[in-house]
Amino acid sequence: MSQIFGDIAGLKFEEHGKAELTLHGHQLDVLTTGIGMVNTAFELGRYFAHHTPDLAINAGIAGSFSPEIGPGRVVQVRSENFSELGAEDHEKFLDLENLGFSQFSLGGRPVFNHLENPTTPLAGILHAKGITVNKVHGNEISIAKVKQRLAPQVESMEGAAFFQACLLAGVPFHEIRAISNFVEPRDRSKWQIGAALKALRECVQNLLKEIQP
Repeated sequence: MSQIFGDIAGLKFEEHGKAELTLHGHQLDVLTTGIGMVNTAFELGRYFAHHTPDLAINAGIAGSFSPEIGPGRVVQVRSENFSELGAEDHEKFLDLENLGFSQFSLGGRPVFNHLENPTTPLAGILHAKGITVNKVHGNEISIAKVKQRLAPQVESMEGAAFFQACLLAGVPFHEIRAISNFVEPRDRSKWQIGAALKALRECVQNLLKEIQP
């Protein structure tokens, strides 16, 4: 997220930390959380302990499982899944519900691996179903297995942690992701990170212009 706003506002960010700025009439706190679920959860937990923003936006890039959602396309991820959180039972994967554990409770109901965003969707941005991983997929067998089990459209390394933090803090939120690559046997030469970041910057700028301060 820091690179997105840094490119917009001409700011420089450290690897981790928080910056404050005003953009399109909005007072923004920009968090640089670092990669992965642990960093995301820690930085958001620390921030939400002292702040309750009107809206949280997770802006980043993602890989796409769908041939219809190619590099440079921007999506709003409306559901997330902790796809690796569970246990292997020989050839089967057991998620938290199968194991009899909940991730957390919300409104008196247990929440397991799957999370939904209750915030009203943004207009004009494609919806997508996401999974969050510690290890991005790059092997035909593991890709086929996760597609069969969860039918995801995109994957990231932070989304589900962002969902959980916002849900528990009671903060409305959106996860915006631009596609940098298809999820396939790993080939960095096919990745289009520059195009993804450009599309993401434009989307976030337009979003902030449309939201009333």
